[in-house]
Amino acid sequence: MHIILNNTSMVPIYEQLVNQVKNEIINGELAENEALPSVRALSGELRISALTVKKAYDKLEEEGFVITVHGKGTFVAATDKSLAMEARRKTVEDDFAAAIQKASAVGFTKEDILEIVQIILEEN
Repeated sequence: MHIILNNTSMVPIYEQLVNQVKNEIINGELAENEALPSVRALSGELRISALTVKKAYDKLEEEGFVITVHGKGTFVAATDKSLAMEARRKTVEDDFAAAIQKASAVGFTKEDILEIVQIILEEN
């Protein structure tokens, strides 16, 4: 696992951890049934509180990305292709929403934004 946390970000550390682990699972960098580092090991490696790692692992389990087996550890859950696709879609939607909000804040109209998107699509 390759995790980089930004202490100056407005996004809480546990959310940064959740998002990065999710991305590694979705992108296939973490395989199904692969063991994640223990809470203590990861907190030591990242130099953050074990409670922060525990909170992130709990959130990942709640969202169905990992399974925690008491006494054994935390493992990547069986991947549900639709869950992974939905997560990727949500990420893209969030990025578009942020870009649209930024464009609207500086005075772009809906038509301006659509024109920009069309130009970008044609370039790619």
